[in-house]
Parts: sequence; C-alpha cells; structure tokens
Amino acid sequence: MKIVVLIGSPNKNGSTNLIAKEFEKGASEAGHQVVMIDVAHANVGVCGGCVACGYNGPCVKKDDMEKIKKEILSADMLVFATPLYYYGMSAQLKTVVDRFCSFNSSLQSKHMKSAFLAVAWNSDSWTFDALESHYKTLVRYLNLKDQGMILGRGCGTPGMTARSVYMKKAYELGKNLR
Repeated sequence: MKIVVLIGSPNKNGSTNLIAKEFEKGASEAGHQVVMIDVAHANVGVCGGCVACGYNGPCVKKDDMEKIKKEILSADMLVFATPLYYYGMSAQLKTVVDRFCSFNSSLQSKHMKSAFLAVAWNSDSWTFDALESHYKTLVRYLNLKDQGMILGRGCGTPGMTARSVYMKKAYELGKNLR
C-alpha cells in the first residue's frame, strides 16, 4: 500500500516529526511504501475560494500543491500529522487541506484509508476535542476509512515525546496496517 504522510509542523526537529517517523518506520517494516511530505515548508498558497477548479481541477494557483495532489491521488492512504496549535491543526497543514477543493471529487471517489497523528504540550482530557472532531469531519466528507488516531498529550518537547508511550503507539499503528 502507498501511504502519503502530510507533515504540518514548521519545526523540522519537533515532536510531530518524531511521531511521524515512528509511524513511517512501522509502516515501512510492514512492507508499505511511505511518502513523507513536509507541507509546512512547501510553497502552497491559500485557497482563494474562486472555484474555477469546479472541485476537480485544475487549480488556478501554480505552486507545490500540484505535486502534492499527484502524490495523494496515487496513494491508498493519507495520514495527517500536526502539532496542536490553539486547539486546531497547524495553519500550514490547514492550507493544504483547504486546497483539496481543487480535486475534491477525485479525492472523495478514492475511498482512501486515513490516519491522524497529533501532539500537544497540554495533557488535559479535552485537549484534542476540537481537532479530533475536525479530523472525523474530514474522514466523513472525503469518504476516508479511518485506521486510527494518535493523540499525543504531554508531548511539548522532542524529549518529552521520545519518552512517551505515543512513539510506540505511532510505530504500532504503522506496523499493523492492512
């Protein structure tokens, strides 16, 4: 299975990348092809809402989204990886998700598998409520088949994350994909 992981953290050495790499390790060991895309550092402009794409492309903007789109549409699974920023996904990942508009129909008809990897400093039980709801809405709207979520509470620094149970959970999620 080909898996595309969209990494939305602007911190290349942060907790989100640690969790995503553990997921990648597990999935690769299970025989899956994993493509990691650093969307936080890609040249992707915001959706202008012009709908010139007709929800099935092409987008009028000419940037890195075309390459990202090709990778996504050639995949069997899409993984969203983000730090929690003010109780939502990073703006960098949200910008890419908003640009799904230009290939909405193609994406919806694929019925891809999906997973969600998120980390936060906060350890409160409600920390991920809004973000989890957003992901579940994307799963429903895009006709995705959720394979699991890793919601890393108390992962405020790479050291905290490396010592957390979430590293193993991310690895196992990748390793146990069917």
